[in-house]
Amino acid sequence: MNTLTKISPLLAALALLSGCATQSPTLGSGNVNYGDAKAVEQVTNEFGSTDLQMIAESMARSLAQSQAGAKVKPLVTIAEVKNKTSEYIDTRSITDSIRVQLLKSGTMRFATDIAGMQNQTDELIRQNQSGLYKKSTTAKTGQMQGAKYRIEGNITSIVKQSSSLKDVYYKFSLIMTDNESGTIEWADEKEIRKTSKR
Repeated sequence: MNTLTKISPLLAALALLSGCATQSPTLGSGNVNYGDAKAVEQVTNEFGSTDLQMIAESMARSLAQSQAGAKVKPLVTIAEVKNKTSEYIDTRSITDSIRVQLLKSGTMRFATDIAGMQNQTDELIRQNQSGLYKKSTTAKTGQMQGAKYRIEGNITSIVKQSSSLKDVYYKFSLIMTDNESGTIEWADEKEIRKTSKR
């Protein structure tokens, strides 16, 4: 009985805490609603989130399948996709999404890309030259691994319009090159056409 009286307040406190934890505070006027991030977006015929997702998933699936039988996961680096369209497109986001999909597939490893190399070298300098770190724990210079393959891509578009119709055709191309031999080991492309009435 004595043990039960000691446990009861503890159980009551846990129940109270768990009840509080399930309620999230709501801020703002309530005019904002969450939507499905994977839902098809058809606001305009400009490049949008659905296009980005389709390209990233299609290219990553194709590239992962090409490496599915490899005994060793190749070390690759990826360059930021080049935008050759007439509109602003966040090509860094496309590049990041492709890399994430490939990492999730477990078929490749990634070396630091050109965009991230400055941060990588800055970190090595900080650890080795600042005098703030134990020598036994610092990341040693001269130990970075060179990528066997390089992935590069670009996105282009053709826009046609009349008085009543606007047609936009996008083509996304991606290639993987062997850095040592210079041979193209894989290539694929994804096409998207979007039409809207004016």
